[in-house]
Amino acid sequence: MGAPEAFTATSTVGHFIGGKAVAGTGSRSQPVFNPATGAVAREVMLGETADVDAAVAAAKAAFPKWADTPPIRRARVMFKFLDLLNQHRDTLAAMITAEHGKVFTDAQGEVTRGIEIVEFACGIPQLLKGDYTEQVSTGIDNWTMRQPLGVVAGVTPFNFPCMVPMWMFPVAIAAGNTFVLKPSPLDPSPSLFMAELLKQAGLPDGVFNVVQGDKVAVDALLANPDVKAISFVGSTPVAHHIAQEAARQGKRVQALGGAKNHMVVMPDADLDQVVDALMGSAFGSAGERCMAISVGVLVGDVADKILPRLVERTRALKVKNGMELDAEMGPIVTQAARERIAGYIASGVEQGAKLLVDGRGHVVPGYDGGFWIGGTLFDHVTPDMRIYQEEIFGPVLSCVRVPDFAAALDMVNTHAYGNGVACFTRDGHVAREFGRRVQAGMVGINVPIPVPMAWHGFGGWKASLFGDMHAYGEEGVRFYTKQKSIMQRWPESTPKGAEFVMPTAK
Repeated sequence: MGAPEAFTATSTVGHFIGGKAVAGTGSRSQPVFNPATGAVAREVMLGETADVDAAVAAAKAAFPKWADTPPIRRARVMFKFLDLLNQHRDTLAAMITAEHGKVFTDAQGEVTRGIEIVEFACGIPQLLKGDYTEQVSTGIDNWTMRQPLGVVAGVTPFNFPCMVPMWMFPVAIAAGNTFVLKPSPLDPSPSLFMAELLKQAGLPDGVFNVVQGDKVAVDALLANPDVKAISFVGSTPVAHHIAQEAARQGKRVQALGGAKNHMVVMPDADLDQVVDALMGSAFGSAGERCMAISVGVLVGDVADKILPRLVERTRALKVKNGMELDAEMGPIVTQAARERIAGYIASGVEQGAKLLVDGRGHVVPGYDGGFWIGGTLFDHVTPDMRIYQEEIFGPVLSCVRVPDFAAALDMVNTHAYGNGVACFTRDGHVAREFGRRVQAGMVGINVPIPVPMAWHGFGGWKASLFGDMHAYGEEGVRFYTKQKSIMQRWPESTPKGAEFVMPTAK
């Protein structure tokens, strides 16, 4: 079977407001690159405050009718959207590969994980069910319901231009909200394609809107008083800023930040499985994942056994154009990102880490202008080094050596980030203690990338999450709704006379 058809559209990418594609009010734009060639593939318009306000106004106008639509009818729109996504999943995957650079098979996996959230959102009638207590006091019944917030917004990163938006808008829309999406300008095309599919599914105009852009658009969403909640995924400094500003503006906020994910490898682990797990989790999607394993914590004598094999596998990585079906790693998303990653590698060398495999200078024949960097492997990394402390967001695996399980656990728990973590072991007691005591939001035992399924919810701890609720799952439903409690009684059961004391059950 040959490589799938690539996404080659060259038109300018604009916004989607009120049910139609629009160019917007401003003239600012920026290039969208093909990372494999380095060539400009298309231009994306950068939204101004007026564009954000127009999208919010369209969403606000659509909200009353959409919120009043029975949940089962909202779910039917989601079911139609789900069917269209399944029909066009390879088209979406090709768009992702063309603008992000990740290999096509990985892009297919991204679309599939997004589809799973839509499947979850299709169950919204069950998810919105409240509680009911008859005769909570004499002649009084009490029940709860969950109602939508209004206009909500999502600001999403470049590394998952399909999946991360679908962490947000399917649940928000199914719950009765209207939505404004601000995707990354680096890979903007999937957002418009999903908007068109939603329209084909029968979603009313204005319920889902897309404003392309940069910080101007984000600040406009934060400032607009009609936006009731903001979901964000990106770097920790920006997540922290958005969380603070949203709180200052009285908005509900869910801000997922950066990560420095560790994999603890115990001496009893299956080393064949460990090598496979480290290769895939460190170098998949060129390390541009918030759940990538970027630190291998090698316990006892594991390092001497495993590092020669990691060196061999890292050097043999198939780094090539992502549309080639045997590719294991594609290019970096931009030249600036490539230079930043190369700077981290230089820093590691300067600070005394042992560079076992250097990905700088990697060349892919026929793609000389692409944003390439090969898999990079360090040994003897220590906690005081930048490559250990900071999120690199690239194909760089740092290995640290520790004497025992206690030291490994302390190393993980001392780090500022607490997004994801893994432990490879055959020992049930070690696994249980690790799961209970590790300070991270998502934990894998012999699972390198423990991204929870659609009904469980995604989110980290410490500097990896700002806000109280994780993304999608039941916590996502709670984030996009507010609870109302109703107590009711009728005149026939109401005692005569005023009551001046705190009501109690009688």
